[in-house]
Amino acid sequence: MRLGIDLRLHAYAPGGIATYSQRLAEHLAPLLPPDALWLLQHRKETQPLALPGARPHRLWTPPHHRLERWALGAEICPLRLDLLHSTDFIPPAWGARHFVITVHDLTFLHYPQYLTAEARRHYNAQIAWAVARADAIIAVSRATQRDLETCLAVPPERVTVTYEAADARFRPLPEAEVTAGLQRYGLARDYLLFVGTWEPRKNLPGLLEALALLHAQGERRTLVIVGRPGWLYDEIFQRVQTLGLEPWVRFIERVPPDDLVSLYNGALLLALPSFYEGFGLPALEALQCGTPVVVADRASLPEVVGEAGMRINPDDPATLAAACRQLAQDVSLRERLQRAGLEQAARFSWDRMARETLAVYRRVLDMPGA
Repeated sequence: MRLGIDLRLHAYAPGGIATYSQRLAEHLAPLLPPDALWLLQHRKETQPLALPGARPHRLWTPPHHRLERWALGAEICPLRLDLLHSTDFIPPAWGARHFVITVHDLTFLHYPQYLTAEARRHYNAQIAWAVARADAIIAVSRATQRDLETCLAVPPERVTVTYEAADARFRPLPEAEVTAGLQRYGLARDYLLFVGTWEPRKNLPGLLEALALLHAQGERRTLVIVGRPGWLYDEIFQRVQTLGLEPWVRFIERVPPDDLVSLYNGALLLALPSFYEGFGLPALEALQCGTPVVVADRASLPEVVGEAGMRINPDDPATLAAACRQLAQDVSLRERLQRAGLEQAARFSWDRMARETLAVYRRVLDMPGA
């Protein structure tokens, strides 16, 4: 068995999909014979993943290039892979005997206005071909599985749902560790927290409107926005200025993972009012730290948080402000959600996800004529 996993995206956009890909590789490697797993990484990667028993291989083809289908196939063809897992959904036209893809979300079909024109052209031109090309499709939530059926007429039986998980480092911390972590960023406890890429579908302008409503009601809180700029994000900074919130909003980039654990622990709550998520990993990371979450009642987020989070209408900032205010003022509610959050987070496991993914590989390789 010769399996390849596409890790190239990490060199360009180290966000949710890159994290998923690396965690999958880390948990797959111990399940496979030595040299069965090939780690396909871009030559620009500054922190290449190295795993016992896995074979690293550097590639020239960048992700999302217009010639990616053909160039990537030519590059991997000499590896004689039995199966390639394209973790960012676009497989090459050739280069392996079988192809598995992971579809994280279909934002570009639901909300094309939230992407650049270039990104819209790229994804729209690829998705129908990709799902037809793949021998098997993995979705990271039931919501994405439903979207594949409704938007692209993909039969549900072609799609396997394998849930992501939060890294084990995300956990409740002792008070002294939280205080030390917050001091590095000049923060005091009980701020509102957002974690994610700064892009339109994350609904940061709506979160800022909710913060302004909170302040008008006398509930003055700092909002800490952790992540990195994505695209079409100028409106976010403009809205901060328009609402007069400059002293109350902190943008923090390039937060090391261990510091992020402290930032979750120090928050009053995590707010994730996204219009659309394929999974919503920050919500799960917060739950695993014992931090209450307020999420949009859309797409995958209700699936991820279950009954352990408060749900709001992302089109109405007043509902978000009301949920934040209720959590700020109701200690018993916060404590109940903290307990429920830890229980909900325990239902997710990277090891389970890797084993379920490996079962997909084996099913494909066992197909008649494989």
